[in-house]
Order: sequence, then C-alpha cells, then structure tokens
Amino acid sequence: MPTEFTKGKIIWPYLFWWAIWSGITAWLILYAGFPLKNAVAEAFIDTISLALVGVAMFYAMKSYRPRTQNYFYLRVWVVVLAVALTIGETAVLSRFFGNEVMYVHFLHRIWPLRFCYNFLMISFVSLLNWLVYYFMEQQEERARTTTQQQLVKDAELSKLRQQLQPHFLFNSLNSISALVGNRPEEARHMIQQLSDFLRGTLRKEEQQLVTLEEELSHLRLYLDIEKVRFGHRLHTELVCAETCKHIKLPHLILQPVVENSIKFGLYDTTDTITIKVMATIETGYLIIKVTNPFDPETATPKSGTGFGLSSAQRRLYLLYARNDLIQAGAADNLFTTTIKIPVL
Repeated sequence: MPTEFTKGKIIWPYLFWWAIWSGITAWLILYAGFPLKNAVAEAFIDTISLALVGVAMFYAMKSYRPRTQNYFYLRVWVVVLAVALTIGETAVLSRFFGNEVMYVHFLHRIWPLRFCYNFLMISFVSLLNWLVYYFMEQQEERARTTTQQQLVKDAELSKLRQQLQPHFLFNSLNSISALVGNRPEEARHMIQQLSDFLRGTLRKEEQQLVTLEEELSHLRLYLDIEKVRFGHRLHTELVCAETCKHIKLPHLILQPVVENSIKFGLYDTTDTITIKVMATIETGYLIIKVTNPFDPETATPKSGTGFGLSSAQRRLYLLYARNDLIQAGAADNLFTTTIKIPVL
C-alpha cells in the first residue's frame, strides 16, 4: 500500500495535469464563441468527472490490477466509462444551460469528440495508475529482497561466530582437564580466564563492529588462556599504532586468525615461538598482520587453509562484499596472514 509520502508525490502530478486540461477546455469553449460562464462550467464538469474517475480507478487498482492476458477487460471498462462520462456530462450541461439553444445544440454535435477525449483521458489515467502501482510493487519487492538478504547474511554471520566458540571451548576444556591433576592452581586460573573471555563474548554478541582497542583487549584474554595451555613455548607481541585504536572492525575477527597461527606455529614443533600481531593504517585501510614462524620440514602452511581463515574470509565478504580483504602466505620461515579493513 502506498505510504503518505508516496501518495503526496502521486497527487501533485494529478493536480498539475487537471489544471492544465481545465485551462485548455475553457480556452476551447471560449474559442468556439461561447461566453466565459459556459467555458468555466465546461471546464469544471470535465475536470471533476475525470478526476473522480481517476481517483476511483486509483483505489480500485489497490485490489485488482489486470495482467497482460486481462487487458481486454480493462479496455472494455475504459470504453464503458467513456460512454457513461460523455452521456453524463452532456446531460448535466444541457440541463444547466437548457435555455441556451445554440450551446445545447453545440453540446449534442460534439459528443463524438467528447467521447474520444474522455476515452483518451481515461486510458491515460488507467495507464498512469497501473504504472504507479507497478513501480510501487517493484520498490516493495526490492525492499523485501534486500531485507531477506540482510536476514540471511546476519544469520550466516551469527552461525560463523557461534562455530568459533565450541571449537575454542573444547580445546580449553581439554587443557583444563590436563592441568587439574598436576597443576590445579593453573587450572583454576585458566577457568577464571575462560570465564572472563566467554563473558566478554556474550556481552558483545549483538555487535557486528567493535574498535580495534576492544578487539585487542579481547584477544589478550584469549592469548592468556593459550599461554596457560602451551606454557613457555608461546610468546606474543601486540603492536598497535595509537591512530588505529579507534577504527572499527568485525568483532572476533582476529581470534580465529591467531588460533590458526598458533596451530601452524606450535603444533609441529617443540621450540618456543612468537606470534606477532601488528596494526597500521595504509591508504584508507586498517592493515593487521599476524605472523608466526614455522618449520618448513614439518609443516606446510597454505593460503586459506583451516577453519579460522575460511571463517574470517567469509565474514569479511558478508560485511564488505569483497573477497580480497584477507591474504595468507609463507616466506622466510614466517607464515603471515594479512587482514585489510576499509576505514569508513
């Protein structure tokens, strides 16, 4: 159904159109040699009758708009309305000016011309009404499609974020289980850290974007838990320029990427490694690089492998409609994941 704003935009062209044709009708009657009162009455009757027909058709088309195969019935109705309007206008004007023989005779002589005029005007009005509703339907369809796509996108984003939690939670619980017997204090500490991490995750569940400072704070909680798991073998460095801290990025976008780096860096070696996260601004983008060393003899990191990178890439695509915002590759015994966030 049309909104009030849409109705207002539709009414003004109608009023402008009727004003022009009222003037033309009055001028034609004056040009035929009849006085001003006849011209005004003719213009008034023609305009009011056609306006009423137009309004009636406008509201009738709310409930029924003929499709292509039913255009014949619309043409029949246009003809019927044109005939009825011609007869009605002629009768009203003849009755109103019954003592003016010349004008009444003129009315009866021009009825074929009046019929053609009414037929064309009603045809135009019906076409205009049909087009108005057609474009309104198209607009509503686009709005519904956009809303549906947004709901699907939000659902997929939510699903991707929810998939991260069990994956990380199971690893943490396994580590806690291993610590309970030999190192109960560390197990209790890890439980507290896990509780803080999950509480922060739940608090921001409805937020798509957070500042880099908030994201790094959340990442530190995650890394503290991982350090309990891996002990002295895991070192981390978080380097962030002051100008980057206020920039917004998808919440929990770094955790799966860093988890991927830990997997490639620690799982295939017994040495101590350093995971480095560095954030800078370059040409309209927030650039975040996550690097970890790896042993080429025991590990073969590949761009885009693992759930972490694939989920991060999918989320970035859903939010920014681009597939080039995350890249991963290995060089000089370093595996580097680069995330580009457009600075809005």
